[in-house]
Amino acid sequence: MNTGKTIFSQVMELLPLYDFHQCVQRYHGNYKVQRFSCLDQFLCMAFAQLTYRESLRDIESCLRSMNHKLYHMGIRSQVSRNTLSNANNRRDWRIYADFAQVLIHTARELYLQEPLGMELEQTVYAMDATTIDLCLSLFPWAYFRKNKGAIKLHTLLDLRGSIPTFIEITAGKVHEVNLLDTLIPEAGSFYILDRGYIDFFRLYALHQASAFFVIRAKSNLQCRRLTSTPVKKSTGLRCDQTVRLTIPLSAHQYPDKLRRIRFYDNENDQQLTFLTNHFSLDALTITQLFKSRWKIEIFFKWIKQHLRIKAFYGTSENAVKTQIWIAISIYVLVAILKKKLGLKSSLYTILQILSVSIFEKTPILQAFSDYEHFHPLGQNDTQLILF
Repeated sequence: MNTGKTIFSQVMELLPLYDFHQCVQRYHGNYKVQRFSCLDQFLCMAFAQLTYRESLRDIESCLRSMNHKLYHMGIRSQVSRNTLSNANNRRDWRIYADFAQVLIHTARELYLQEPLGMELEQTVYAMDATTIDLCLSLFPWAYFRKNKGAIKLHTLLDLRGSIPTFIEITAGKVHEVNLLDTLIPEAGSFYILDRGYIDFFRLYALHQASAFFVIRAKSNLQCRRLTSTPVKKSTGLRCDQTVRLTIPLSAHQYPDKLRRIRFYDNENDQQLTFLTNHFSLDALTITQLFKSRWKIEIFFKWIKQHLRIKAFYGTSENAVKTQIWIAISIYVLVAILKKKLGLKSSLYTILQILSVSIFEKTPILQAFSDYEHFHPLGQNDTQLILF
């Protein structure tokens, strides 16, 4: 990369600008806009994400202090908090949602050969949701409870590379299981789900689409055992059975057979029961598949801690969704950067380095190679590592 460019510009060179402008045209983002285009808005918000800015005034102050470098960063207009606030409130958030999907597609191709941690050729997804609390008086559209506002971030995570493939932002009162209705099942893939997604009608729809699921069963599950397979109890397995549901409504919603596996978790002194519609895979592999679901919990924890989605720059629904989708775009963009440059540092470390060197005019590889040379990997570098 050109050493005369700032590190911020070198990172933004990875953006597929043709696709970005296509997204802008699709929703008429630059209609009657003379200054401060959608690209300017995206770059300002990207700067805020990469450098951990806390407010619009904070963004304005930092960028104006570097006014002589803005043009070289790709920002063609003067930055003001009012202009940025209006852009976040009025420009359709779907521009950035569609663009995030473009980046996600690129990242998934790069991480296609990432090891899963087990011998399995199929794609494995984990689905879950996290709640982001909001002040009801400032965000009245995000009604959750009587005195509380919230939104939910529903995510389908590809466990090869921890890349989010499907994201839906809803009001906090929307239950997670409803998102299974919007999911387009991928035949032959595995979907790892927690107990909140127990709905036998929707699970049967996954089964009919030739997709496989592994879900943790509720304690009040009622079923009839048909056959049993011997298991090695030394591995933690307690039983591997073929069953049918016995409650009339559940049996009507899921009329086919299910596989029930019980596993004793010695570390947490807990017995877990799993249901799946896959009958040929080894029972211990099924339990390992569910264990790999922890990656989506780490993903939620990571983005809440290291991206600006808890302190919002605007209070309208459009502004909140715009900020979340740009935050996700930056997450995926840094994952693409890590893969294309062959960086060994964790995603957290990459963001930390970028945050303090964003205006430097040095080759981006040099910034990371200096770190890896003076700070060997593996020393207290395990917190929230996703890549």
